[in-house]
Amino acid sequence: MQRSSHGHAGPGDRSDDKKKYTKFRKDNRCRFCREKAAGVDYKDIVTLIKMSTNQGKLYSRKRSGNCAKHQRATSDAVKRARYMALLPYAGQ
Repeated sequence: MQRSSHGHAGPGDRSDDKKKYTKFRKDNRCRFCREKAAGVDYKDIVTLIKMSTNQGKLYSRKRSGNCAKHQRATSDAVKRARYMALLPYAGQ
């Protein structure tokens, strides 16, 4: 009986699948560490908007990709920008 063409032929046949998935690997390093930025600026509204949802909440570290140091700095920068009325407290 002939085997179907879909599926793996055996354990040695998985090298092609690994090559297929490793092409599009996302760089998991922090955005600010990659750019070697001095810090997160509360006046940089474009960056801060990317770090928050439409409702005005901040994305988590896992979702935004920030390291712990820059996530805390982002949180402080968003709070300062809200206080200075550069960002809304609530979303749109």
